[in-house]
Amino acid sequence: EGAKESDESDESDEQQRQQRQKRNKRNKTRRATEELLGNKQQQHSTGKDTMANASGLAQEEIERLIFFEAAKEQAKLEVKKNPRDVQALIRWGGALLELAHLKQGTEAIQCIEEAIEKIEEALKIDPRKHEALWCLGNAYTSQGFLHASVDRAQDYFDRASDCFKKAVKEDPRNEVYKKALEMNARAPQLHAQIQKQLQAQQEQSMAEQKLVSSENSDYLYDVAGWFILIGLGIGLAVMTKASAPAPAP
Repeated sequence: EGAKESDESDESDEQQRQQRQKRNKRNKTRRATEELLGNKQQQHSTGKDTMANASGLAQEEIERLIFFEAAKEQAKLEVKKNPRDVQALIRWGGALLELAHLKQGTEAIQCIEEAIEKIEEALKIDPRKHEALWCLGNAYTSQGFLHASVDRAQDYFDRASDCFKKAVKEDPRNEVYKKALEMNARAPQLHAQIQKQLQAQQEQSMAEQKLVSSENSDYLYDVAGWFILIGLGIGLAVMTKASAPAPAP
């Protein structure tokens, strides 16, 4: 009987030892996981900070850049599967317009030109797609502000006006389209004011002409970006609902 109790005691000790080992193993695994996750989070944060420093963008703009880059790539995949997917083409063009606002110089211009290309593809498939007409109008307005020539800028403003009018015709209750048309009507006057300011800056010092030219380019794009934000103020989310009419206010 004493031997039996001894055996039971040994079994109990062995069970406790095994349980302690399991607990220790779980604790080690948890600590390792927490450490790994902590390192990854730190690396992710450091990566974003590095990107922000390199591009000169604020943290919020970095987040938007990442989001719209992903949206663009997703739309590209959808178009690859179905080249006649009008909604995917609109999302592609809309993402490019948003990205243009986050870029400068030739990169911004390239984004706008690519956006126009994709939106026009959508309109070839469905000429009455009012979301595409609205996006194309925004792109044309933005392009107008990127040109110093009054005649060339006006040509783009006229194209934009035509797009906005068609969008309003297709969806008369959409206040976003009406607002875009209203703002575009004031674009030539704003363009003239900007050009006057730029000319005054250039005349201040010929020695700083190169620097002023660079600043002028950025300033022009800031204005173009402002127009993009007016048109796209409700964001890419609107485009995901393009199959339904925009709600009245």
